[in-house]
Amino acid sequence: MKKLLSGFSISLLFLLVACNSEKMETKGDEMRDKNLAASHIVNEAFKTGDISKIDEAIASDFVDHTDRGDMNRDSLKTMIQMVHKEFPDMKSQVVKEIADSEYVFTLMRWTGNSNGQMGMPVGPYDMQAIEVVRFRDGKAVEHWSYMQPQDVVKMMGQMPAEETKK
Repeated sequence: MKKLLSGFSISLLFLLVACNSEKMETKGDEMRDKNLAASHIVNEAFKTGDISKIDEAIASDFVDHTDRGDMNRDSLKTMIQMVHKEFPDMKSQVVKEIADSEYVFTLMRWTGNSNGQMGMPVGPYDMQAIEVVRFRDGKAVEHWSYMQPQDVVKMMGQMPAEETKK
């Protein structure tokens, strides 16, 4: 009888652990999906210049780690509007996106034409960056962006486009 009860207890324990693991995985999937949705809201805002949904996607204590120092949610809204004015026909493509319950990593490609208002040469551009965003409760709390140095130099008009292909 003890062996039967012991075997039943072990089986019940495995069942409980398996069910709990499945619940954790489901919750992780839900958070991942919320994070991806928030990331897509920000991407759309950069394309359209519409910042009306930014507060849904960005936490009030958000920090954007930039080369100009850390910026907050309001600074991001201003930057989105400035970028949209500089690149009114901007198109973006998610080349690859990897996400979990805390981070979204995105390889982005932007194309379009610069009108020269932010110091870039007037004309077409094609740039890529890796965007890293940390989330809490489905809202972005930190952001980092990484570009190839030669793309930055090309973007600022310091290197002919054909030089970057070497």
